[in-house]
Formats: sequence, structure tokens, C-alpha cells
Amino acid sequence: MIDVLYFAWVRERIGIPKEQVSTNATTVDELVEELKSREERYALAFSDVSALRVAVDQELTEFSASIENAREVAFFPPMTGG
Repeated sequence: MIDVLYFAWVRERIGIPKEQVSTNATTVDELVEELKSREERYALAFSDVSALRVAVDQELTEFSASIENAREVAFFPPMTGG
């Protein structure tokens, strides 16, 4: 099981802030594909991953990153300054 966290508009589209996911995914990309196949709200939230950032175990990383020993994956929009 892995904790998946959603922030800002990602959370709004999916409707929950956090969930535990049982997955066979070995990368963030694979996890996203599994989530998108669940139902339409996930497909909508992950329709454009270029508009998202991801952190694995609280470290900012790429969607190609491994999640094999990860405890947590978080998705959020890019932060803006100002």
C-alpha cells in the first residue's frame, strides 16, 4: 500500500485529499495510468500531467521516478511566486 496525496485543484477534481492505494506500478507514470483507469474524476485530474508536479516521499521528482519502495506520492500544481 502507498499513500497518495492530492493538493489544490487536483484534490478538488478527485474529491479527496488522500487515499491508500494498492498498486503494481513501479513508477509514478504507471501509478498515474492506474489511477486514470479507475474512473472519470481521476482521468480528468491527470489529463495533462505537464500541469502537475509530483513528490515521492516528500522529494520533488519526475513522473519517470521509481515508487518501488515509496511510502507516499503527492500530486500538486506548480507553485507560483508573488
